[in-house]
Amino acid sequence: MAKPVLKWAGGKRQLLDELYARFPENYEHYHEPFFGGGALFFDIEPVDGTINDTNPRLVNFYEQVRDNPEELITLLRSYEHPESEVDRSRDYAEKNHKDREIKNYFYQQRALFNKRPYTDEFDPIEEAALLLYLNRTCYNGLYRENGKGGFNVPIGRYSNPDWVQAERIREVSQVLENTEIFNRDFEYVTEYAGEGDLVYFDPPYEPMSPTAYFTDYSADGFGKEDQKRLLETAQELDENGVYVILSNSGVMYEMYEEAGFSVEIEGATRAINSDADNRDEVEEIIATNVPQEGRRGQKQQRIGDFS
Repeated sequence: MAKPVLKWAGGKRQLLDELYARFPENYEHYHEPFFGGGALFFDIEPVDGTINDTNPRLVNFYEQVRDNPEELITLLRSYEHPESEVDRSRDYAEKNHKDREIKNYFYQQRALFNKRPYTDEFDPIEEAALLLYLNRTCYNGLYRENGKGGFNVPIGRYSNPDWVQAERIREVSQVLENTEIFNRDFEYVTEYAGEGDLVYFDPPYEPMSPTAYFTDYSADGFGKEDQKRLLETAQELDENGVYVILSNSGVMYEMYEEAGFSVEIEGATRAINSDADNRDEVEEIIATNVPQEGRRGQKQQRIGDFS
């Protein structure tokens, strides 16, 4: 099984066993409309299918990993420690897009990464490399954007960060080889998922409290109307004979139960905090239309036996 290349808040490594337990005995193609870090996808290594995310820079990253892994690795190896001096031969050696002083190499790379939202200019390979570099050197591995789409997470504290991730990139590239990658709304999946396919939804969670918007990592939010559209999409897929598994916060329990899905509460530890003692367990649900008698259960966790 491949390991995710990116650290990603809301990742599903803590819920893998619970998700696998609800997999159907057999399915055709696999689809994941809210991809993020792709923990489940890379663990099962599906032969084909589709993935999607609304963040264009994240989508570009996976396209470059799939199509140009060696070029990406070469560029990553050229980068310096985040606390190094700025590269005077590159743009933003003194000030960033907001005319603020550049403190060190990390903030120069962050400014270069933000070319797309502030100038509409970007090089796909460089943007992908910078995304991984920043992901591995920023504070807690967070991904967060301001209202204009600018990545704004500060530098992290790492003595020897590994931003190259060469072997993971090569493994993930092979897994993605026959996967179509989209940058669309999640409803795209109704066009691609057919009877007998499996769709896993991992949307931005409905917060447990008014101050709990811990998954708002892009300039575009995901509100209550989007949650309703997602439920309607899951119902449409169900009617078309598509297997659906969905995770969300505990407050969504009643909505999915009333819609006829099998819903259970699970606990998952949020692993984005750098301090392991402060990784809180939050209440989550897993909803599915896979009938109990048709589930794989805990006895199998590898895609080879699903195909």
